[in-house]
Amino acid sequence: MIDFDEIQRRARAASERASANLREAVEKSEALAGRIGEEPEEKLSSEEGRVEANARQQVEILGQTFSEEDMAQTAANQAQMVQMMQEQMAQAASMGADAVMSQLFGEDMGVIAAALETLSMEEDGDEEERTLGPEEEQALYTLLEDTVARLEAMPEPEPEPYGKDTARWEQFGVLLSGIVSTLNDHRLDGMDVEEHIPVMEQQVVSIVRRSWGIDGRADLLDMIRYLSREGYTLRYRIYAQAASPEELWDEDDDQEDRENTARAWRFAQRYRDHYAPGFMAGWDVGRAAMLTRWGSYLGWLTREEAEGILWDLSQQAAEELNSWREFAQSYLFGGLMWKLLCGDPSAASYLGYIADAAAALLAGKEGRGGQWRDFPWPARRKIGFVH
Repeated sequence: MIDFDEIQRRARAASERASANLREAVEKSEALAGRIGEEPEEKLSSEEGRVEANARQQVEILGQTFSEEDMAQTAANQAQMVQMMQEQMAQAASMGADAVMSQLFGEDMGVIAAALETLSMEEDGDEEERTLGPEEEQALYTLLEDTVARLEAMPEPEPEPYGKDTARWEQFGVLLSGIVSTLNDHRLDGMDVEEHIPVMEQQVVSIVRRSWGIDGRADLLDMIRYLSREGYTLRYRIYAQAASPEELWDEDDDQEDRENTARAWRFAQRYRDHYAPGFMAGWDVGRAAMLTRWGSYLGWLTREEAEGILWDLSQQAAEELNSWREFAQSYLFGGLMWKLLCGDPSAASYLGYIADAAAALLAGKEGRGGQWRDFPWPARRKIGFVH
């Protein structure tokens, strides 16, 4: 049984040690500098803004997979961490930004993050659950179709042949994780999603474990294998071919499970004449690519293994889909079926997050993003639509 009192005690002790270290560093710095200047305060303000922005991004991406109750708890935990970081940085105003972050992201902060993550695993069953009614379901179809049409109208460079350019294929594989990476403010310039800092590693472990139920290498490989070989591509095919939702029910399903299955069945029936099962490739491949990069970052996969997996995923995506726009549309398509199957009332917000991330990758904004715009889709394809 988890001793939450002990976890809280360790977190407080770790916080006190981190604060003591920072105070000692400040005293030494003040002795050298004589006073606190305006420039470090400006740097501090910038760092505070970055911490808050990253915290908001993490809450958004967790919203893809958590219930509303989990989101509330996660937001509270993020707020605690941001407040703690800001208070400690305020004490270190005379230190350079690098020194501040080095202090904040040391071993003690990793302990605090781990404690907060463990505490957030508690269930909160007091909130009343919301459900998706028929009107909400129809509104989601309209939202999906409108969003797909808006993405279709966005400009994109023509596909280009990659040939045997290994480096280009490797970068294409990394960019297949673009939507989740953008929502998490991850890097997209190479295999590593973040710098190897303890608190960032803890964040990635948290997402992988809580969102996917993955606890290590074996679980990770099983999930990547499932997404690349079956995933929602197979599920959509089965649901589209079923004559009724009753064919999809299991003996152990409760009423809620059956209602959710019926929603996903109606989704598949609505779109089966417009989209072939292969159109789900973006949804399956994009998530598999993200898991591959997370696994490499955490050391659960070797660099060579991760590159090999991304190569296979790249070939699959290039064969099934025609462009980055279609890849993003596929992600929206699969994401909505998933939300309907979960009976998740946050589906509309989730589609908005995906659309915003895809738009940033396709167009860029304020000097950021545009990674898809600057990296044309490979000129290898197989039509994903049914005509």
